[in-house]
Amino acid sequence: MAEQHGGPEQAAAGKSHGGLGGSYKVIVYEMENFQGKRCELSAECPNLTESLLEKVGSIQVESGPWLAFERRAFHGEQFVLEKGDYPRWDAWSNSHHSDSLLSLRPLHIVGWL
Repeated sequence: MAEQHGGPEQAAAGKSHGGLGGSYKVIVYEMENFQGKRCELSAECPNLTESLLEKVGSIQVESGPWLAFERRAFHGEQFVLEKGDYPRWDAWSNSHHSDSLLSLRPLHIVGWL
């Protein structure tokens, strides 16, 4: 489930329950430092730039964890995003090859080793 926001209004995203009964919520912003157009997600999104945003500049993970991918359809380099703020691309990636993040899904943890 995704909700788009062009202004400062706040809206609650729906909740998706994961493997251990947790809820998942992430807010993705087009610009660095949590500025610009934003989109709230509570379920996977295979293409953030198709109709939601032009690019990903910053991320706030409110509940998770989430698995982010540098390419559409959950391909390319992967990044695990735990609860917290990621104000620019180098906060979630140490890659010098790509500064893009194009798909995102909740990371369902089903058991402990």
